[in-house]
Amino acid sequence: MNHLFYHINPIYLIYLLYGASFFFLGVAIAAKDMEGSELGLADSLWLLGAFGFLHGIREWLELGPLIEGGRLSADQILAEKALAAVLATASFVCLLRFGISLSRGLHTFRLPWAERVTLPLLAAWVAINIYQTADVKTPLWLPLLERAEFASRITFGIAGGLLAGYGLLAHSRELAGLSFRFSRKLRATGFVFLFYALLTVFSPSFPIVLPLPVELLRTLSAFLISYFIVSALNIFDVETRKKIEQQARRLVQAEKLTSLGQLAAGIAHEINNPLTNASLGIQLLTRKLEKSGNSGEITAKLAAVEHNIERASLIAQELLQFSRQQESAFTPLRIEAVVQAALTLMSYQLRGITVVKKLPPGLPEVMGDQGKLEQVFINILDNAVRAMPGGGTITLSASHKGSLAEIAIADTGVGIEQENLSRAFDPFFTTRELGDGTGLGLSICYGIIRQHGGSLEIASAVGRGTTLTVRLPVRSPHEDNSGR
Repeated sequence: MNHLFYHINPIYLIYLLYGASFFFLGVAIAAKDMEGSELGLADSLWLLGAFGFLHGIREWLELGPLIEGGRLSADQILAEKALAAVLATASFVCLLRFGISLSRGLHTFRLPWAERVTLPLLAAWVAINIYQTADVKTPLWLPLLERAEFASRITFGIAGGLLAGYGLLAHSRELAGLSFRFSRKLRATGFVFLFYALLTVFSPSFPIVLPLPVELLRTLSAFLISYFIVSALNIFDVETRKKIEQQARRLVQAEKLTSLGQLAAGIAHEINNPLTNASLGIQLLTRKLEKSGNSGEITAKLAAVEHNIERASLIAQELLQFSRQQESAFTPLRIEAVVQAALTLMSYQLRGITVVKKLPPGLPEVMGDQGKLEQVFINILDNAVRAMPGGGTITLSASHKGSLAEIAIADTGVGIEQENLSRAFDPFFTTRELGDGTGLGLSICYGIIRQHGGSLEIASAVGRGTTLTVRLPVRSPHEDNSGR
């Protein structure tokens, strides 16, 4: 074998490394476990993996004619060029779809026109091929295949590289809060993809600003893309670790709520009876004073005492409600109907507030107690209104992700300090002024959603607002109207 590689051209090694870089990219993405990930990037990466596999194999095909040279027959060369053209076109289409999918998964910086570029690019690809073959009198298949591949590069290749680069840059900004280190890797990949997109238009060995062959620049780009993407894939491990930490916190929260619930029940029962007796006594005294005609200042003070007794009784009732753990009779519910019912009940409080509803029809049903779920959404909406004393916007959005129905309620209020977020569901914790609420609202909501087998999460930024996300399991086909 030594005589085969004795006079090997360095360009052979360039193509070998070029193909290996992209092929390794495909292997790394295929081997990464992203099941259950909620990152928008997870749904798109398989397309980048497919691009890596296809384009890596396509570049390795270049080695055949280069190494074998004149020993290949015309039919073998034609077959190699045909396969190379097919692989190149398929790989660039995958890259284009990857870029479009990235844009679709963005919460901000989305490109609304990105999903409409496929058909115009396909039309441009066909038009370029027709134009290039217009002067061909006989079927010269070899140049036709080379021209078809060139057409794929300047349509799907450039557009796919630019969209992929932009999408990765935008996703890196959205993921900076999860891991700044790995978001920088994504940002670096985005910049390299933009550079790679510009290189796709040049033919091999086309001289550009740098005195380097274009094959070498593409190889360096492929190596950097693979390196940065493989490093950035660790962001899914960070996500998994944070999910485990959240689950641990929820377990601690559940145990704490159970203990506090038992304590609250005892306290509520102990204080409710004397409060009732005190209220009856105040009412009797008030009636006697009214009959005697001495209903002046003393009656007014008795009324103030009765008002405070009623307030204490209301707190005791909230304690009892917080401690209740009885099972409910669950029925199939349309979650968008439950949200709409809560909005109707809150219509008076929502005056002066802009309500944006993104509730798509056709969401799967959930099994639940309509009254309790309405109570959850009313409580969340009430908190949102109180967080916007000068008015603002409340956005309600619903979606279906796997086995869960997700409802997000976002406001543009004052927000919550980061150090207080971890305590948001703690009983008796409140950021309001003393006397304005008991701090049991979100704790009760948390207990209700947990009773439904779901989860309640909160995200907030001071000055930007708060988002509460309710996730409920969708109704299974075997569940009926009898509940659980």
